[in-house]
Amino acid sequence: MNEQWLAPWRLWWLLGVAALAIAYVAVQFRRRTYAVRFSNLELLEKVAPRSPGWRRHVVAAGHLVALTLLVVAVAQPVGTVRVAKDRSTIILAIDTSLSMEAEDVVPNRIESAKAAAVDFVERVPENLQIGLVSFNRSVTLEVNPTTDHGSVTRAIERLELGEGTAIIDAVTTSLRAIESLPPDEDGERPPATIVLLSDGENTYPTGTDGLPLPTEDAIAPAEEAGIAVSTIAYGTPEGFIMADADGDGIDERIDVEVNRQALANLAEGTGGTAFQADSAAALTQVYEQLGESVGYEEEQRELTWKFVAWALAAFALAGVGSLLWFQRLP
Repeated sequence: MNEQWLAPWRLWWLLGVAALAIAYVAVQFRRRTYAVRFSNLELLEKVAPRSPGWRRHVVAAGHLVALTLLVVAVAQPVGTVRVAKDRSTIILAIDTSLSMEAEDVVPNRIESAKAAAVDFVERVPENLQIGLVSFNRSVTLEVNPTTDHGSVTRAIERLELGEGTAIIDAVTTSLRAIESLPPDEDGERPPATIVLLSDGENTYPTGTDGLPLPTEDAIAPAEEAGIAVSTIAYGTPEGFIMADADGDGIDERIDVEVNRQALANLAEGTGGTAFQADSAAALTQVYEQLGESVGYEEEQRELTWKFVAWALAAFALAGVGSLLWFQRLP
């Protein structure tokens, strides 16, 4: 929180508070001088009340702190605060290809990804609209963008795996979900972003040569729509699954290493951010960063009320101390 002041010249009033502090210290020295000048020390102990000692100084310090806070409040401090975005939308696109069965992430990629996504949805601001897209060879809009976060978490928990990885179609489906949102009062579309989690690269659809289209083909439609796609490359180089690749009924080891570069290119090409996560804890941290960026924004706001509240608290504590120790208000 970087403070500025709307009326900084009023901070000169702090000199008055400093003068009071100096005067208080001076009075303490004068009291000590008077006590020493009293010749009959035995009689002084009988007629003079017991010194309140440090308690008196605590009460005085509380008042000085309160006065300081009030002066700062009068100067009208302004600071940068984090506030929830209004009508912001995020589409979670989660890879449900068979490679997400890999157990290089405990307990496996898909279960840890689902848990992290649910935690993310439960933490973001209530007014953030969230949609859910799942993709393997086919793409499904599981939940249209909504502020009913409970429906999103339930849909995440129901996700099931299938063959293939259609990243390009997942992006275009997410874009259509965003385009379907009604405009705001000014006729503008609410700010939106796509967060795509995958452990591979695009394998469907294929081109005329029979080879899968590159993941980067999803950049053009996102650029045209003006929507950033942030990507999360999830998994480790050691990931593998056991599957019947050639149809002979015998499962064999299939390595499922993440194509981090393709996902990074997709994010960079659309103005998004590329993340990598090789564990459930790392994925949770990624979602925390995303929550900060897509769910909140920074605004300059006047913070006078905070300093007034702190000043009142300091006055109250000083008053309580005075009542407890001296049976009177200052």
